[in-house]
Amino acid sequence: MKRIILASNSPRRKDLIKYLDFDYEIIASNVDEIIDPKLEHEDLVMDLAFQKAYEIFKENKDAIVLGFDTLVIVDDYVLGKPKNKEEAKIFLRILSDRTHKVMTGCSIISKGYSKAFHTEAIVSFAKLSDEEIDTYVKTEEPMDKAGAYGIQGYGAKFVKGVSGDYFTIVGFPIAKLYQELKNVID
Repeated sequence: MKRIILASNSPRRKDLIKYLDFDYEIIASNVDEIIDPKLEHEDLVMDLAFQKAYEIFKENKDAIVLGFDTLVIVDDYVLGKPKNKEEAKIFLRILSDRTHKVMTGCSIISKGYSKAFHTEAIVSFAKLSDEEIDTYVKTEEPMDKAGAYGIQGYGAKFVKGVSGDYFTIVGFPIAKLYQELKNVID
């Protein structure tokens, strides 16, 4: 079987890839994400995942490379990873007492094979007080996550409901990825 490389430094993805039950290695992608403003959200998240996978594939053409990207979208506005604590607070105020969409793009690249897909989920947030937001941001958890929250951590207490695949929200849609990988693994 070909080597499988996870092109991510995300602790969540590192934890979840083991459930695929394949041998793998991790080579973090440090690509400067180039955002094409003409792309629809679905295409954008798949394009960003492709950029990350392709950067690693160029030096590892004997492998199957997996790239990912996650976006949080509220009212057609994309909330990426916050640049600082103040921006994290702004994002959380925007999400407070509202419903938003989370998209995770996945890219699988191997010699002679390239596939990108995305999954979506809907998340409803409770109303957050300024004190709750300040306390949460002090945990540092929001700083490396799209939309400034982690559903699998302290941020879970703000989530009123989820529609769709929980693992899409975490950034690693296990079931869909597993089904797609079966098409390329020897």
